[in-house]
Amino acid sequence: MTTNTATEILTRYADDVAYIAEQAPATTLSDFTNQLSTAHVHLRLARFAGADDINTAATLLDTANSTTGPEHAALLDRALKHLAGLPEMATEYRQMAGD
Repeated sequence: MTTNTATEILTRYADDVAYIAEQAPATTLSDFTNQLSTAHVHLRLARFAGADDINTAATLLDTANSTTGPEHAALLDRALKHLAGLPEMATEYRQMAGD
């Protein structure tokens, strides 16, 4: 199993989440988790089927933020699986907004 770090997750997803949440890109896992929660609301209101995955990822990352070691790594990996559809959702969200 590949272990992902919080930095890698931020690098991969912060811009998309920030766009959907209408905020500047997060630089910490805690800020990213908060933005995911906001993005979840926006995606849910826009009736995106994958919105609940974003909420699940936020919950997992929030828990990961207070853990260390193997448990932390496992939570990051689980959250990453729930974020897999985010780039596609962000692209569609941008298209809906006309950007």
